[in-house]
Amino acid sequence: MQHVEQQEVWFGPVPTLADVFQARNVVRQYLQPTPAIESPVLSERMGCRVVVKCENLQPIGAFKIRGGIYLLSTLSDRERAAGVVAASTGNHGQSIAYAARLFGVHATIFVPNGANPLKVAAMERLGADVRFACDEFNDCHDEAGHWAEAEGKYFIHSANVPQLIAGVGTSTLELMEEHPDLEAVFVPIGGGSGACGACIAGKGISDRLKVYGVQAEGAPVVYESWRERTLKKIGPAKTFAEGIATSEAFSLPAKILWDQVDDIVLVSDSNLRRSIVTLLETTRMVVEGAGAAGLAGLHQRRDELQGKKVAVVLSGGNLTLETLEKALAEERPW
Repeated sequence: MQHVEQQEVWFGPVPTLADVFQARNVVRQYLQPTPAIESPVLSERMGCRVVVKCENLQPIGAFKIRGGIYLLSTLSDRERAAGVVAASTGNHGQSIAYAARLFGVHATIFVPNGANPLKVAAMERLGADVRFACDEFNDCHDEAGHWAEAEGKYFIHSANVPQLIAGVGTSTLELMEEHPDLEAVFVPIGGGSGACGACIAGKGISDRLKVYGVQAEGAPVVYESWRERTLKKIGPAKTFAEGIATSEAFSLPAKILWDQVDDIVLVSDSNLRRSIVTLLETTRMVVEGAGAAGLAGLHQRRDELQGKKVAVVLSGGNLTLETLEKALAEERPW
């Protein structure tokens, strides 16, 4: 993979725990808290007490809906009237489409060719104008930004938006309030908003909590940027898990993660599929590849967490039958 260093620096506001509480005041008006269930069977297999945070049960099947709702709630009447634009492999786009319908705003979503058909259909059902733009997400993101500027519409960056991070941080806030004795949490990383929210809310409530981000081996750009403290682009991403198929590190998540995340774990596609099967068997939860990343990361670090209470965020439930069939055919549960 080609590596390109960037010089982008974030100079704007960084979300705080107070911002997450403010976001919850909005989010709770539209969404019920998702379950955070301790799984005895999964705990036995991992050698630690495992809590699964079921963000796969959100209306769009992903935690990003929280950020979309909070962000759209903060827009001015003029910004809403102009319409919003985003680029997405699926879950970010669904969140913006859902929130746009909620607040009566027109949404245009640019998606890469070959995007998850379940997610594309969901965006269209929610009333979004979905446009297939390019083969690679980064190109779609750039094209969406240029088009929004030319048309005078409000462009919603997939990661560099404080309100998105504050919104998704409400998931960890719920988790910590229900399980204040948590010692670690594993969160999938695509753009990084979920892991940032976990750092801000989780560590803001408990300084003993360790936050582990999880990326696919075939899309390790946030990991490499964190390790070297330099924003990078690498590509193309090589993973079936489109929710974490990121090939560019963005400045706002980097500013937060570089200082606060305890570790970032890289996992193979094989172990992502194996985690899908394991979660289905042990918790009866259906998750996509990105949604299974947290468990794959925990399995990889299970020796150092023996006997501890650990949460796994199931961040996406938009699993296609094709992916499920392949996982069941190729992998056995942990």
